[in-house]
Amino acid sequence: MSRRHTGIRALAAAALLVPLAACSSSDAGGDTEPAAKAAGFPYTVTNCGVRTTYDAPPKRAVTMNQHTTEVMLELGLKDHLTGTAYLDDKVLPKYEKAYDSVPVVAKEYPSYEKLLAANPDFVYGGYASAFLAGDGRSRSALAKSGIKSRLNVEGCAKKPVSMDDVYREVREVGSTFGVRARADRWVSGAQRALAATAEKTKGRKPLSVFVYDSGDKTAFTAGGRGIGNDIIKRAGGRNVFAHVDKSFSDASWESVVKNKPETILILDYGATTVAQKKKRLLDDPALQDVPAIKNKSFAVLPLSDMVTGVRAPEAVRKLAAQL
Repeated sequence: MSRRHTGIRALAAAALLVPLAACSSSDAGGDTEPAAKAAGFPYTVTNCGVRTTYDAPPKRAVTMNQHTTEVMLELGLKDHLTGTAYLDDKVLPKYEKAYDSVPVVAKEYPSYEKLLAANPDFVYGGYASAFLAGDGRSRSALAKSGIKSRLNVEGCAKKPVSMDDVYREVREVGSTFGVRARADRWVSGAQRALAATAEKTKGRKPLSVFVYDSGDKTAFTAGGRGIGNDIIKRAGGRNVFAHVDKSFSDASWESVVKNKPETILILDYGATTVAQKKKRLLDDPALQDVPAIKNKSFAVLPLSDMVTGVRAPEAVRKLAAQL
């Protein structure tokens, strides 16, 4: 099992956990002239239970997990990045040049020592696993080293994540780095794109969808807590495991058969190819009566499309076209 797979399972298991961290207070003193403040600062935000005040935009950020990196690059914040870590697949072509200019701190999650060696003043994690205390990278440990942090809102969600949470994520990151206007423009564009997709899918009968991430003895699939569920719904589908109160979870193959999905959405990432995943499903005797298997009805999205990041609106359009 890959560390990436372990990481996403950790997200599923820790969806209700709120990272423990001391509140980061403003470093502003009485000798700082108000005129020296950047526009929009000081900025205070509560993220996953951690209240933080920023007197100025972070200058040396490290992102861990692909969707956090892409949020930063979409907002034009390459020059604020001192390092990145943990891609699920390739960054989008429009980000490649900017991404290649930023040092990769680690292929997966860096050790605490390696993270500190990048000398960050801000660490932005995509999954709860980015800040696992057992790995020494807890938000409280970072705070003790004077490093502020942010966890993607899906990493601590207490209710189903929606596109509104994507907007919130982008806007709060934009405000943290003093580029709220850029974030607002992105949100406006995303809303227009989603409206256009909704118009095209209007009147369609929702297709029942089973998300296959991975797994042999059990199926690792998307539940109703994560943004993936909202993406499926907006694309004209119905997630057969929407009742599961986790972003991702294991499900028995018996329950897959019982739910009779009409389409199987395969998540593309890691060493196992889409073709291998399809073969595993098509060759399973237990699945032969599943409508999606009978009709060989599959859709495919990269894993990085199914998380709370800037790919989510386009993922709706891509999935709608396949459904």
